Amino acid sequence: MSVTVKDVARAAGVSTATVSRALRGFPSVDPAIRAHVLAIAQGLDYVGSPAAAALSTGRTNSIAIITPYIARWSFARMLSGVDRILRTTNMDLLLYRLGDPSDPHPVPAHRRLRHRVDGILVMSIAAGSPDLEEILRLNMPVTLVGSTREGVASVSIDDRAGARAATRHLLDQGHTKIGLIYGRERTNPLALEHQRYLGFADALREAGVAESPKREASGMFTLEGGAAAMRKLLELPEPPTAVFAMSDEMAFGALRAMRMAGVRPGHDIALIGFDGHELADGLDLSTIAQPLEELGALAVQNILDDIAQPGRPRLTTVLPTELVVRGSTSPVRHA
Repeated sequence: MSVTVKDVARAAGVSTATVSRALRGFPSVDPAIRAHVLAIAQGLDYVGSPAAAALSTGRTNSIAIITPYIARWSFARMLSGVDRILRTTNMDLLLYRLGDPSDPHPVPAHRRLRHRVDGILVMSIAAGSPDLEEILRLNMPVTLVGSTREGVASVSIDDRAGARAATRHLLDQGHTKIGLIYGRERTNPLALEHQRYLGFADALREAGVAESPKREASGMFTLEGGAAAMRKLLELPEPPTAVFAMSDEMAFGALRAMRMAGVRPGHDIALIGFDGHELADGLDLSTIAQPLEELGALAVQNILDDIAQPGRPRLTTVLPTELVVRGSTSPVRHA
């Protein structure tokens, strides 16, 4: 049978109201009494009811993460940053998976979070998504991770600058026949990958190099998709001499396809990815590294601050990326 507030009050020799105030940290409770009540509660292995706490304080002591993806490596790294901060608090974490944005899914399920959490981290959802519109209607603290929207707190990287740096790196090595492995909808302004596409196009335009749609292939942000996209590029009458893959996982697939075709990465064709995946070093893959753990940590700290200070200004934080050069990129080889 579970221990109740009455059991704690009886063992501590105080009223249930005093127990409630002491456990909730009210400053009106004498420090010695609070310490005594906390010790008794811990000794009895008392766990408060979240529902009861929510009724009395208006707080659930929980936050939610809403995301389309939970299996991706990048999500795991961001979640690690979130956990690092939450472990120092008494907040619980709820994880709500929307499902792939290209698949139909019921939006109204977000409403189940209204009385279950105090704030929401929205990861990898485009700023113009109908899902985000529904989330914002919940009228609670929200921080976007990976996208930005006016009037909404956000933590992100500059995807456009990162993609521009990756493409400039290839251009600086003398490559002009540069291919692109994108995810799904590179030209859709509402898609998260659009900013990376713009950075790619910026660098080509600034260098006076014409973009070639024939050298651009969808890799669906998966290893298998990256391999299929690279095979498509290798079959062109004039294959690219260098390729920018919008994610490291697609680049890993591209590496596999190149090796199976007898093409030497970094010798016959240069290849650069995006993310800073921990396996990129072992595969000698050049990449644009992003601080994923820091993104998660800053985002959840922002939510905690918004919960503690309602009405404070909504912050927009943009973290830098880093070009990491390895053996998969090298100067163009002229026949």
